[in-house]
Amino acid sequence: MENNHSKLLSVNVNDHVEKKGQLKYLSWAWAWAEALKADNNATFEVKMFGDMPYCSIGQTCMVWVTVTMFGKPLMCQLPVIDNRNKPIINPDAFAINTSIMRCLAKAVALHGLGLYIYAGEDLPEGEDLPPPVTQNKQQQTNTTKAVKRLSSAERELGVKDMRAAPDEAALSKVWREHYDMAEENGDQESAKFFSDCAKDCKKAFK
Repeated sequence: MENNHSKLLSVNVNDHVEKKGQLKYLSWAWAWAEALKADNNATFEVKMFGDMPYCSIGQTCMVWVTVTMFGKPLMCQLPVIDNRNKPIINPDAFAINTSIMRCLAKAVALHGLGLYIYAGEDLPEGEDLPPPVTQNKQQQTNTTKAVKRLSSAERELGVKDMRAAPDEAALSKVWREHYDMAEENGDQESAKFFSDCAKDCKKAFK
């Protein structure tokens, strides 16, 4: 009989993968909902260091989350990083909380759900790869030039995040995340929009 972890390994999670900047990750809310469906006794625990949910390493931080499913606890750790996969210097509470929830999704993945995402694969176990598509030179050129416009909701989220920044340093970090996301999608209009918004928000700290 196929065991519980094998079943989770075979689940295609591609429709629930989120992308921010250069990072791809599984939606923690969806991942945890699926974990509870697979095992209604599933639990997770954030490792505490005194009264802090993180461990300081120089000017950077690391978080740990343990997910117990099917009676088996598995722990995962994650540095507090930005969307370019770089450690954040002196991260604020928002950045730490974001990393904890991403670490939760990653700990669920250790039990099988979406594990292939972290292995750099595109499909779960047992699913065939689609046949390669042959493109002529003109098609390849058009693909290279394709621009993915950010949605109004993505723009509004960027504005909301920047307006919520407590200081200029936090504002700069938030702006960089949304700016890089726009740049990666080739959306120069949204990149300029985020820069203009950051300039307006910066005036509040003068």
